[in-house]
Amino acid sequence: MSSLSPIRPKNFREKVFFRKLRSQVDGNAKVEYGLTQIKGIGRRLAQALIRVTDINPNMRIGALPEKELNRIEEIILNPVENGIPNWMVNRMKDLRDGTDKHVIGSQLEISVKRDIDRMKRMKSYKGVRHHLKLKVRGQKTKSTGRHGLVVGVLRRKKRFQQKD
Repeated sequence: MSSLSPIRPKNFREKVFFRKLRSQVDGNAKVEYGLTQIKGIGRRLAQALIRVTDINPNMRIGALPEKELNRIEEIILNPVENGIPNWMVNRMKDLRDGTDKHVIGSQLEISVKRDIDRMKRMKSYKGVRHHLKLKVRGQKTKSTGRHGLVVGVLRRKKRFQQKD
């Protein structure tokens, strides 16, 4: 056996499914990169999750036992209660309940859409920019962000001149 092929345990899974998170992860990926396949979890949060759970970061996520996967799932659902600092979550001081929580998956898409709609209703600067489909974060718009058909300079039609 070559040194490049990884030794796989008997219970290795090609696809790992997190039931409570409703997401599927490639089992061949290392733990950090496998967790980033879940929508709403980036590399920094994945690294923090690995530190909190004391998992070997070089392991493949398909080789983790079911107990470790359940522990990761519980920490993702309640990160602040399980040792993740509150500045790492993506919904600090949520407008609805005022708590620090981490939103993932389809709930993340819904909450972002709801925030944008709220800005549009308030007619804040960002809301107006979203409504007009312009750049929101201060980018230049002279040459980028254009959409629609390409319109060039229109030339005046030349009159047909008859030669005698």
